[in-house]
Amino acid sequence: MKTPLLLDGVEVSNRIKDDLAKRVTALNEKGITPSLATILVGEDPSSATYVRMKGNACRKLGMESKKIEMPTETTTEELLATIKQLNEDDTVHGILLQHPVPEQIDERAAFDAIAIEKDVDGVTTLGFAQNAFHFAQYPSCTPAAIMAILDHYDLPIEGKHAVVVGRSPILGKPVSMMLLNRNATVTICHSRTSELEAHVKQADIVVAAVGRPEFIKGEWIKPGAVVLDAGYNKGNVGDCDYDGCAANASAITPVPGGVGPVTISMLLKHTVDAAERAQL
Repeated sequence: MKTPLLLDGVEVSNRIKDDLAKRVTALNEKGITPSLATILVGEDPSSATYVRMKGNACRKLGMESKKIEMPTETTTEELLATIKQLNEDDTVHGILLQHPVPEQIDERAAFDAIAIEKDVDGVTTLGFAQNAFHFAQYPSCTPAAIMAILDHYDLPIEGKHAVVVGRSPILGKPVSMMLLNRNATVTICHSRTSELEAHVKQADIVVAAVGRPEFIKGEWIKPGAVVLDAGYNKGNVGDCDYDGCAANASAITPVPGGVGPVTISMLLKHTVDAAERAQL
C-alpha cells in the first residue's frame, strides 16, 4: 500500500475557526458575545486541563468563556440548581458540563437538565434522539468532528460499510446514527463483541472509539479502508495501532492532531450557532 492520506485535524479545525472568526465579529458588531459556560465539579486534573483548553479556544475567537467551579462534595441538587441558573441566563448561549463528575452526582440527571437550545456538547437524551432522527442542531461534538473530517477531505460515506468500535452515548452511538443518516451501512461493535476482528475487516470506514490504547490492530484493517481514531489515551496514543493501521489504510487520523482539535472547534461552532439562533 502507498502512504495513506493523513487526515489532519489541525487543518480542518483551522478552516472551521476561520469561518467562526467572521461570524463572531459580526455578532460582536451587534453587541453580542457568544458565551460558553463550562461547569467543572471537583479537582480532576485532566478535566481541569480540558476546561482550560476550551476556555482558551473561546477567548482566541473573541468569545466569552464563563468557568463555574464547584467542590468535589457538590450534590446533584446543587449542580441542578447551577444548571438552572445558566439556562435562565440570556447572556449564556452554551453550557458544557465537564465529565466525569464525582460519583455521588446523578450525571444523567445533570446532563438532561441542560436546556436543549444550550446543549452545545450534545449530551442530553433529547439531543441524542434528535440526532437519531437527523435534525439535531448540536450533535455530540466528537461525532460531529468525525463527520466534518470526512466531509473536509471529500471522503465518500454513502453506500460504504462503516464499523464503529465503541458504544458510548456521546460517541459510538451518535456517530453510528450520523453515518447511517448519510446512507452508510453501519455495524456497531464494542470491546466484548465476539469475532471483532472479522467485523472490522469488512469495514470501508473504521471509527475507533473504544477507549483502549492501540486496541485496533493493523491486520484488522481492510486494504484501502478509512480509519478515524477518536481515542486519546495515556502516552498520546489512540485506540488504533497507528503504524499497523496506516500500512493498510487509504486515509487515517493521527493521535494527537486528528479528531481532537476538530472536536473543540465543533463545540465553538455550536456555541456560535446558538448565539445566532438566540437573536432570531
